[in-house]
Amino acid sequence: MSINAIITGTTGMVGEGVLHECLNHPEVESVLVINRRSINVQHPKLKEIIHSDFSDFNSIENELSGYNAAYLCMGVSSVGMKEDKYRYLTYDLTMALAKPLAKQNPDITITYVSGAATDSTERGRSMWARVKGKTENDLLNLPIKQAYMFRPALITPTKGLKNTYTAYKVMKPMLPVFRFLFPNYVSSLRELGLAMINVTMNGYDKKVLEVKDIVKVAKK
Repeated sequence: MSINAIITGTTGMVGEGVLHECLNHPEVESVLVINRRSINVQHPKLKEIIHSDFSDFNSIENELSGYNAAYLCMGVSSVGMKEDKYRYLTYDLTMALAKPLAKQNPDITITYVSGAATDSTERGRSMWARVKGKTENDLLNLPIKQAYMFRPALITPTKGLKNTYTAYKVMKPMLPVFRFLFPNYVSSLRELGLAMINVTMNGYDKKVLEVKDIVKVAKK
């Protein structure tokens, strides 16, 4: 199966890591990245669209057709943010792209990077977890082939990539120790990208993948 993927969030750590795995994977034929600013990467598989308004994709909707995978890696921290703003940046902008993707590509597989402790009930005390939970639920209800929600916790960065978060640079020497002690809470960025590619090709028996599922699927 050849994968033609759309990736968002490639100006951040997770999206950049997923893009890296896609460009180096033999089953990925082409990649479209959609960003507000260029990532300045040249590759035979890669096409980039600079799009300023992530709340409205009408102007480029026709360019979203012909893809069988979408890896939605765009996200922001909720620290210091009110719920309405966080919901707009997390839920509204995600669905603004997911809906035209579903319309243009009913056979698409969408994977969404959520986070450990996301609240599927949408009723818990944690604001960010409720918003992420609603985002997951509505993506799972789209009229498409399949959708998978990825819930990483601590992530071991990929060496050589430029968008590694400062916190992970500081923690990097300790991450192997954390992984040994708490294997269900640490995965690598490489495993995250490979798991997305593998669920696109082979599916998985769970729609919500926790860390242990991500590590398992990455090995397939």
